[in-house]
Amino acid sequence: MSKPTPQTSREVGKVSIGNLRLESGYVLPDVALAYERCGNRSGPSIVVCHALTGNQFAVGTEDEPGWWSGLIGSGKAVDTDVYQVITFNVLGGCQGSTGPTSLSPDGSVYRMKFPRITVRDMVHAQKMGLDQLGIHHVQAVIGGSLGGMQVFEWGVMYPTFMDQLFILAATPYLSDYGIAFNRIGIAAIENDPHWKNGNYLHSSEVKGFHIARMAGLVTYRSDDLFNGRFERQMNQSTDFPYYEVESYLQYQGEKLANRFDVNSYLYLLHAMNSHDIGRGRGGWKKVASTYEAEVIGVAFQHDLIYSADVLKRFTEIVPNGTFYYVETPFGHDGFLTEFNRWDDIIRTHLKPKKQAQAR
Repeated sequence: MSKPTPQTSREVGKVSIGNLRLESGYVLPDVALAYERCGNRSGPSIVVCHALTGNQFAVGTEDEPGWWSGLIGSGKAVDTDVYQVITFNVLGGCQGSTGPTSLSPDGSVYRMKFPRITVRDMVHAQKMGLDQLGIHHVQAVIGGSLGGMQVFEWGVMYPTFMDQLFILAATPYLSDYGIAFNRIGIAAIENDPHWKNGNYLHSSEVKGFHIARMAGLVTYRSDDLFNGRFERQMNQSTDFPYYEVESYLQYQGEKLANRFDVNSYLYLLHAMNSHDIGRGRGGWKKVASTYEAEVIGVAFQHDLIYSADVLKRFTEIVPNGTFYYVETPFGHDGFLTEFNRWDDIIRTHLKPKKQAQAR
């Protein structure tokens, strides 16, 4: 006898969580989080956390696939026939969640009046959002880069809320090397006269934002990938020496500035800089020993910012940890591509232990 076909669905919307007390003590009023909820509504829940310039559309649609549609879907490593997958646009984001582009209580746009936030604030807000959605336990929390930072904090702040934590391309704290590159991006934006202390007309006018994106991209990919792809080819549309790699970086800077808010970018960079699970808790090694969920750490070859050795050490300290190292020319961006190299890690470990409670 064949099994019944699971009832899967996709829902996008916003959930209001009311006032949110930030780690700083500031109370942010009337907070809302935009979300995508896909898959089997009667199955265990998976929370997916997005990276710096990501959004809530991890799965997306057939016409507009999400940024992790290669990993999540019917029959894929995160199987939406089995699980329901929830992704929030982070607090401070610009895709519908409360952030610098939102209206403040006085009716004006927050812009730089928005309070500083941390990764812990993002996770706290998401937990409140899940409570509003009627989800009180999840099978796993999964994320890479800034998303991985959130996964780290999920395991500390709500240790019994999930059974598993999948941390990709992230470390328990952001290194000084990572902070240094973020500072280059912050300085490029803040020293652009078109930024106007956050009162710009449109992000695309802030050329410092383009430069910030270019600096970031250099850390996201490996030198092997850049050298192999561009091979010092010239752009023939100009009368002076101009290389294809330069054209690529300029294009990517302009592309991001046309879809992302520059002030949100600044706030999220600052949040990443403050990421350290050991901050105020006695150090990251002490905190690592307190994790209750199973931890699966996945590092990627050529990742310049997030040390494989540090993530490996973390998985050795946690009570139940496993570490994987993925060889890839894509470097840090390996968690967003080449799923055939590593999706079996997710598929193998992702096994329901408790039935998620969902309304």
